[in-house]
Amino acid sequence: MTLSVHGATDLAAMEPLIRDFQDLSPNVTVEYNEYLTNDLFSKATTECNATHGTMDLVLSSSVDHLVKLVNDGCAVSYRSPITLQLPPWTRWRDEVFGFTFEPAVIVYNRDLVPPEDVRRTRAELIDLLRTKPEKYNGKVGTYDISQTGVGYLFASYDAHGTTTFGRLLEAFGRAGLVASCCTTDLVSDLTSGRLAIGYNLIGSYAVGAVRRGAHLAIVIPRDYTVVLSRAVFIPQFSKNPVSAFRFLEYLLSERGQRKSREASFFFSFEGALPEEVDGPLWLASSGLLRPITIGPELLAVQDRAKRQRFLSEWRRSTHIEPENQ
Repeated sequence: MTLSVHGATDLAAMEPLIRDFQDLSPNVTVEYNEYLTNDLFSKATTECNATHGTMDLVLSSSVDHLVKLVNDGCAVSYRSPITLQLPPWTRWRDEVFGFTFEPAVIVYNRDLVPPEDVRRTRAELIDLLRTKPEKYNGKVGTYDISQTGVGYLFASYDAHGTTTFGRLLEAFGRAGLVASCCTTDLVSDLTSGRLAIGYNLIGSYAVGAVRRGAHLAIVIPRDYTVVLSRAVFIPQFSKNPVSAFRFLEYLLSERGQRKSREASFFFSFEGALPEEVDGPLWLASSGLLRPITIGPELLAVQDRAKRQRFLSEWRRSTHIEPENQ
């Protein structure tokens, strides 16, 4: 029996969870298909509109994409004692479920950024780039928000309710911002020294890099911390819904959450931080969190006109041109 999982998550992060699940369900063969967030959204939309396809389970960090798909009637409803225990901000309509706790962090290459230059708020980061332009010009990276859904989502939440976002974009523009599609590329460039500072990166990937030997400093922003929950849903056209529900239950179970914390995503809903992260001892109770609630409010993020205006503002401020992305 084959379970076809389609995810915008690195195979390296998912593999420990898949192998542990297969220890529990040895009769299930998991076929994992990896995408960029926007490509996964396009593929799932096409299959949803066709009402048939190849996906048994869809998994992504771009939770606004998943909410749009669920709102369009793509998902099967599912309720169990485990799903009912989820934090309210990580579940919507018993159809889409968050299974990880993912803070957006600032990452520094320790060899290029001395301890006195490590900044812990956005205002401090803006000041660093203003006072030391020659040192960090061309050395700051973040997501290309036109290419990656999670980058767009983080940026849109940065822009909401804060006065520093415009100043931050201007500082990035002056610093010759490097924009990339993916967390793995950004972390690789930070590890190699191509970049000195990475902004709004998914924290778990940075922690994984440090555990593999990268000389990086990972900082939880002290003004506020955007956090999302990587989520999953089961399509209406799933050919193997029984195994899909079983894998969903595993991801949300105590065993699955423990394996996720130990081997894949490293953070937990309780808010305890990995030792590699510079932040409050218990993030969940720190007052810093700005969670991205999985729900209908994310539909506004997908509004085409708003998206185009936001992308235009971002490009104008950062000087990232579409043909160079």
